[in-house]
Amino acid sequence: MCKGLASLPTCCLERAKELKARLGSILQKANWNLSSCKIGQNKPTLEECLRWKQSFEKLLSSKYGLCAFTAFLVSEFSEENIAFYFACEDYRNTKSTGKLSAKAHKIYDEFIGSDAPREINIDHETRDITKANMQELSSSCFDLAQHKIYMLMAKDCYPRFLRSPAYRDLVCQAKPSAKATKQQQEKKA
Repeated sequence: MCKGLASLPTCCLERAKELKARLGSILQKANWNLSSCKIGQNKPTLEECLRWKQSFEKLLSSKYGLCAFTAFLVSEFSEENIAFYFACEDYRNTKSTGKLSAKAHKIYDEFIGSDAPREINIDHETRDITKANMQELSSSCFDLAQHKIYMLMAKDCYPRFLRSPAYRDLVCQAKPSAKATKQQQEKKA
């Protein structure tokens, strides 16, 4: 660290690091929105959009729901959470033990390390445990950190997504499925 930066209070350095990460995300993904989802012309049905309200897991298990939620996180400058979560899923499902070390270090350097460009918001204890797990790699070395981020998204980001104009617009624009439309027509007859 240069002499000028060393004299700054730690809180200023942390804030500068946070701003650097956010600006980097903006520059990398300036045009990230729902239209960039590679799902084709298919839009979610009204029933699918409403199903996302039932649970965070149902949102994540829907291809379009995941895309909409990710776009929301990008707009909130917290897309590192979902990126970390799925990087951990990919790591856990890696069969080749030869690839585990490279993937683990990439995840740690990108999301957990002290100079991580997309640093996730976890407590020091979780960070220390994860760092210790890096000494003896296993498919579960990121489990605690991944669980903390999942819970953060489920308790904070997910409710804000459901209240967001983006979600409300999706629900308003969604059309009922053909099956639901047919059932309504049968009820009227």
